[in-house]
Amino acid sequence: MQHIADEAEHIYIALGATDFRKQQNGLAAIVALKFKLDPHAGTSVFLFCNKRRNALRALRWDGNGFVLVTKSLTDEMKFQWPKNQGEVRDISKRQLEWLLEGLQVDQKKAHPDSVDTVGIIY
Repeated sequence: MQHIADEAEHIYIALGATDFRKQQNGLAAIVALKFKLDPHAGTSVFLFCNKRRNALRALRWDGNGFVLVTKSLTDEMKFQWPKNQGEVRDISKRQLEWLLEGLQVDQKKAHPDSVDTVGIIY
C-alpha cells in the first residue's frame, strides 16, 4: 500500500463504505461520475474502504492501465475510516500513514508538517 502512493500529488479517500464487489472499472466510474475527478490522472491515488472497515482498496492509473491494490486486516482490527458517506477528501501522505497504522486521519495533537518561520528573529 505504501508504494502505490509514492510520488502521488493527491491521495483521495472516498468517505464512507464502498461496495467491494466493484473492481477497477467500477471504482474508476465512482471516481469520475460521483466525485467528478479524473481516474486516469497518474499523479492521484484513490482509496476506498469496505463496510466492515477491515479492508482498503487503492486505485491508481500507471499510464497504460489501472493498478488495484487491496489491504485486508486480520482478526478484529479495523481502519479508522471517516464515515461521511458520498464525499471525497484529499489527504497527505502523513495522514495516509496514520490511517494504515489504525489511527484517525485527523490527529488534533500531532505536530504540524511545517512551521511558518516568517518574522522569527534570532
